[in-house]
Order: sequence, then structure tokens, then C-alpha cells
Amino acid sequence: MATVYEPQANGQTNGAWRAVLADATPGRVVAWRDGQPVTAQVFLADVDALAARLPPGSAAVNLCEDRYAFLVAFAALLARGQTNLLPPSRAAQAVDAALAAHPGSYAVGDVALDPAPPHYLRFAPVAHATATVPVPQVADGALAAIGYTSGSTGVPHPNAKHWGRLALSSAHNDALFRRLAGGDYCVLATVPPQHMYGLEMSVLLPLFGRVSVHSGRPLFAADIERALRELPAPRVLVTTPVHLRALVAAAQPLPPLAAIVSSTAPLAPDLARAAEVRFGAPVQEVFGSTETCVIAHRRSAHVEAWTPYPGVALHPQPDGTRVEAPQLAQAVVLADVVELQGDGRFRLRGRNMDLLEIAGKRASLGDLTRKLLAVPGVRDGVVFQLDTADAMGVRRIAALAVAPASMAADIRAALRAAIDPVFLPRPLVCVDALPRSETGKLPKAALLALLQPRTSE
Repeated sequence: MATVYEPQANGQTNGAWRAVLADATPGRVVAWRDGQPVTAQVFLADVDALAARLPPGSAAVNLCEDRYAFLVAFAALLARGQTNLLPPSRAAQAVDAALAAHPGSYAVGDVALDPAPPHYLRFAPVAHATATVPVPQVADGALAAIGYTSGSTGVPHPNAKHWGRLALSSAHNDALFRRLAGGDYCVLATVPPQHMYGLEMSVLLPLFGRVSVHSGRPLFAADIERALRELPAPRVLVTTPVHLRALVAAAQPLPPLAAIVSSTAPLAPDLARAAEVRFGAPVQEVFGSTETCVIAHRRSAHVEAWTPYPGVALHPQPDGTRVEAPQLAQAVVLADVVELQGDGRFRLRGRNMDLLEIAGKRASLGDLTRKLLAVPGVRDGVVFQLDTADAMGVRRIAALAVAPASMAADIRAALRAAIDPVFLPRPLVCVDALPRSETGKLPKAALLALLQPRTSE
């Protein structure tokens, strides 16, 4: 297939260039789709075919649901010198906001949408190769993606990701996984590729390393088991605490795993231990953000301290922690409060915005949430602070709990034995489900909305 498109300038184009697929050996398996391997030759042919169809533009929202289709679209946009826009969700409002913020952009996806975003291009990977095509080259300074924060603590913010710096951060993830797997490995992810965690673990790894990825995003235990069996060993499961908790509770037997990786929310040590016992694999928790990408890891079942990736330096300061890392053009300040150890590791002490001080006493929302989840009968829950203050000038603590067989009064009684009365949630409301995003995060606006029609309990 002949390449008939012309790449556009995208960010800084001087300096080093690198291939959109680092290992383009024709028979190398890039992905597994419908139980069949997709080779590098097939992948590059699909990228070439889509790149030729893309309209002129500066950027596109990548809405593909199939992970292989997302991978093809991601690489095709790079080949055309266009930027992948990754809004905090695929909801129409979030997509429209991203398009409006980037004039000349459009949307690309693999499913029919009704209504569809403006200038929506739908495609389906052909998944067969008729000829060898050149491997697109991308400048290290090219603006590969703009990832938006989740909005769990406010308004989503855009973060620019350049190709060469993504390669640096991906190399650290690959080195960690490679040590766990003992060599090349396959990834199955329960998180969407549009999220920075999903992008790092299921899109960048197969592009920059010798990794193959499953095209699906299974959520239920039986579907995860079925998808894992479609992958050859060694297998790495990339997931979240919410999905891992459901998987452990289902007691679904899984094929052998080299490792389980978790992120997007704190992983309770008891859950990590339960997962290691049930599935016979180490559970690695990774720590990072949309702003920084992954910067540290730990085996949560056994250690509290985090081990930074090589070259990462943390500097505690009053408003959080300043992070320096090879993949960052300049330091980033995170709201997380850390305590450095003499051996270079660190402990998380909560987020600056999560730390509470009421009546001269201190607590953290994260610790209060852990105590809520420890109450018998509570399947899911969250403790958070209201935005507005009461007549005494105090912003009250609220909680939402998913506990089908319990009453709010029973849960509050159990909490009285575990936390100081000044931090007892009022209101505490039982709900059918929490408004979690695809990665398990809880947008503050959605939590407040659940409280609106309720009366204080």
C-alpha cells in the first residue's frame, strides 16, 4: 500500500526522531484481537491506511473503544503530525469541550455514535496486510498527546505530552514489568486507553517495547478470565482497586499471571494481600499522575514506602511536592504530601487538599475513607468535604456508602468506634452505586449531586 499523505509539522520537529513502532519486525505480535495475533506488518498497514484517510487538522479526539483500534488511530495521528486529544471521559460534553479548546480538531473512532461529534471519522482496522509499508518516524519534540486530568478535584486541566519524553517514561514501566515477567510479556488492561494510566500501560508499551496487548477492556470476572486465556504467558493484568476488589470477591479462577498492576486510587494493603493469595502473583501499585506519568512503584501487600523510578527526585514543600523526572521538561508540583526516607524511598501522607483540621484535630480524607470501607457490609464508599461552610464557618464532612444490607445509622455507629467524633460524616447517605468513572475515580461534582436531593441523616 502506498503512503499518500503528507505529515504536518507538530510541535518541535528539530532534533532526534524515533519510529512510531520501535520494533517493527514483520512477524512481531503487537496485539491480540479476537483470539488472533496481530503482527507488526499488519499493524503498520492499518496505520498507513487510516493515516491516508485522516483530514487536515491540528488534533483529534481519539474515541476508539477497541484497544487495537485506538492503537492504530494513535499511531496514524502521529504519522500525520497530529495530536491525540484525551479528554477526561468520552461523554459528549467532555468531547465537545476538548474540540472547542483546539480549533481545527475533529474526532475519530471505531463505533457509530448518535449524536456524533462534529467532523467525526469512523473507521475499522482491516487487520490484514497486502504489502510492507514504511515505518512512520516521529520527532521527539512532536506533541503526541494532550491528556486531561480527571476533574475529581475540580476542572480538568490539559497536559502536553511530547513523543520523546513519553519514550523515557515508558522505558521505566517496561523495565519494571520485564523484571516481573522475566522477558517479553502480554498486557490485559481493564482501564480505557484514553486515560493516562491506560495509555502508558496498554498503548505506549507496545509502541516503544516488545510488548503485545489484548484489544479488549473486560470488566467482569468471567470476561477477564476469558481474555487472559487468549494471551500467551507471561501475562500482566493492569487494573484498578475497584476492579481488583470485584475480581477478588468473585473468586474467579484465572490463568497464571506474572503480575497484577494497580493505580488510579490508593490500594488497601489487605486487598493487595488477598489478591496475591488468590491469584498467586505479585501486586505492584504504581504512583503517578496525568501531569507526571508514573514515577514510582511498590508492592503494597508488603511495604508502605514507594520506590521512585531512576532519575525521579521529590522535593516536599508547603503546598505539596515538587517532582523532577527525566520525562518532564520542567518540575511539576503535585498536591500529594510525602515523607522522604534516607534510602531514597518515600511515604505518602495524603493530599494537600485531603488533609483536614477541625477543632485543632487533624485527619485525612483518604484515611477516613479507608475506615468507612472497613465497616462490615460496606461494599464501596467515600468520605469527602463539602464545598460550602456552615454557620460556624466549618466545611462539614460527608460520606456516601454502598451497603445494601445496612442502614446509615448502623454505619455511623461503627465509625464512632474508629474515628474522632469531629470527623464523623454528617450527612452519611447510603446509595445504590457511586458515580465512578471508567478508571474508578469519583468526580467531586457527581458526589455533591448525589447529596442534593437528600436530607441530612
